[in-house]
Amino acid sequence: MHILTYHAGLIDGPHYAQNDHVALREDLKLIARLGLRVVPLQAVVDALLGRRHWSTLVGAVALTCDDGTAFDALPGREYGTHGPQPSLLGVLQEWVREDPAARAEASLTSFLIASPEARAAMDRQCLFDRNDLHSDWWLAAQRTGRMAFGNHSWDHNHPILPLEESLQLARGDFFAVDDEAKADFEIAQAQAFLAEFLGQRPTCFAYPFGHVPEFVRSQYLPRRGPAMGLEAAFTTETGRVRPDSDRWALPRSVCRWHWKSPDELAALLTAD
Repeated sequence: MHILTYHAGLIDGPHYAQNDHVALREDLKLIARLGLRVVPLQAVVDALLGRRHWSTLVGAVALTCDDGTAFDALPGREYGTHGPQPSLLGVLQEWVREDPAARAEASLTSFLIASPEARAAMDRQCLFDRNDLHSDWWLAAQRTGRMAFGNHSWDHNHPILPLEESLQLARGDFFAVDDEAKADFEIAQAQAFLAEFLGQRPTCFAYPFGHVPEFVRSQYLPRRGPAMGLEAAFTTETGRVRPDSDRWALPRSVCRWHWKSPDELAALLTAD
């Protein structure tokens, strides 16, 4: 099965190939036309861990979005000069209402950047200084039952942030997270913050920038992840998740990167 990934906070215009809100609406129509279902990301993890039979995922896709901007869940927010946007959650809820019985399982997992200070800095320097990376919407979105949350690290190791001098953690590259102290800073610290804020521990981690440090994938997460509640980690490499996939490096296809039109997505979803 495929996991599809969107970015609500990266908008270049009003058309499919410029705007993931527009793309998600069209993609959900395509998913229905193809006779596919949307299942929670947790269903994929449960199947990999033997808590759900893999056959229940035949004909299914899962949906995720990255970075945790308010555009994920709050409709009508102005995005730069591109005007008000529907939220990804709102687009999904609208689709579910068309056929609630058949789409009862549908949900979207948003991978959150934990650090309030980092989110505030990114809001000022990378967005529009309109508080688009605040956390006030998280709990309300969680209560809808249509949005779950995952760990997208403490601060994305974003290039605009100052050097963490005590760790000598080079910014702008998640491959730099190559030892225990750096992984604790980026992953364990985020996990603890999100667990307290959300009232439950995220089970899924998404690698910032899609960078998968070998130390984190093969050593840190297999050894430390389960104790902190993490059960799987996700890349931005395209491909199907299969029963024998490495649960600490599961593929996700990214809108506007791995497909740029409904036809390209149809080809992706129907390929062997």
